[in-house]
Amino acid sequence: MVMVEKHKAQAAEKIKLSRRFEGNMPVVIDVETGGVHHPTDALLEVGVVFVDFDDAGQLIPTSSDCYHVAPFEGSNITEEALAINKIEPDHPFRMARPESEVMTEFFELIRKVQQQAGCQRSILVGHNAHFDLGFIRAAADRCGIKQSPLHSFTCYDTATLAALAYGHSVLAKALKAAKIPFNKHEAHSALYDAQCTATLFCKIVNTWDAMP
Repeated sequence: MVMVEKHKAQAAEKIKLSRRFEGNMPVVIDVETGGVHHPTDALLEVGVVFVDFDDAGQLIPTSSDCYHVAPFEGSNITEEALAINKIEPDHPFRMARPESEVMTEFFELIRKVQQQAGCQRSILVGHNAHFDLGFIRAAADRCGIKQSPLHSFTCYDTATLAALAYGHSVLAKALKAAKIPFNKHEAHSALYDAQCTATLFCKIVNTWDAMP
């Protein structure tokens, strides 16, 4: 009986996101870009998914958003990148907005959710996370944003976590191993990839927390 009550108490604590990751709030982010070099290549899309614990103590995706970004002046965009992400940077229906406007709104959203969660700061969760963080930090620097809500160098990388949990670091293979649906035709959309990454991150955390 004592062990049962202890387990219930531990489950109740898991509901508090602010207690699970040392006061940090995981923010799942995926970017689509004009290349692989964050100092010179355009940031084109940012997808974000927030997570929290439900009443059963399970970490789940809760809300999401996506931003279409106009390439900054003088930025590089490669044909190879566009062939993968299928983005038409100048298409009017993209409704792309200036990078400074997007980054300001994006960081304000993170701060708002972070405050609601009672967390001290936010940490980017991504698949090969330092790629995404590099582009986010470069965009913030270009926009003159000095204070980012995201930790400047620490990430939670689902490529590493998936390699440990499932033996696969490639997102599609990790999702298959985790029995998470994946549509290759929707891949390389910032929001879709962020949603898949968030589901994978949540499953790994929940599986670990359920272990004795």
